[in-house]
Amino acid sequence: MSIFKYLLGFWTAIAVYTLFSFFAGPKGLSAYNYLLFEKEQQLGNIRELTLINEDLDKTRNNLLYDQDTLLVHARQMGFGYENEHFIRIVGLSNAKPVPAEVGVVYTAQAPSFISERYIKITALSLGLMLFVFLFMMEFIDKRSGAA
Repeated sequence: MSIFKYLLGFWTAIAVYTLFSFFAGPKGLSAYNYLLFEKEQQLGNIRELTLINEDLDKTRNNLLYDQDTLLVHARQMGFGYENEHFIRIVGLSNAKPVPAEVGVVYTAQAPSFISERYIKITALSLGLMLFVFLFMMEFIDKRSGAA
């Protein structure tokens, strides 16, 4: 029975290490769930960029193939016909086209987790503490039995 007590500290260290690694370690559930969240964020960003790309592609096709759209766009940018003269009226703001939206920069963050080193130190500490506690209990029992 005495050996079982000492092995209990060893198995406690293994159990603590396993549980901490599984739930909070670098490859644990919390890091995995955070990476799944980041994946969803990236997929949402890709969907948004796809919509923006489709809109810009439509605008480009209109400018390439529709002469009226090209003339309106050129007029907004300040271009005119060959023999056309412009009169500048002071005090009026220039009507500049709104630039096309190109999306939002999204940077992925590293998942937060407990370092493998701290997990090992914690597991070893708890295992040793249990081992020392059981050793002290047996030592006290032997001392009280001998007296």
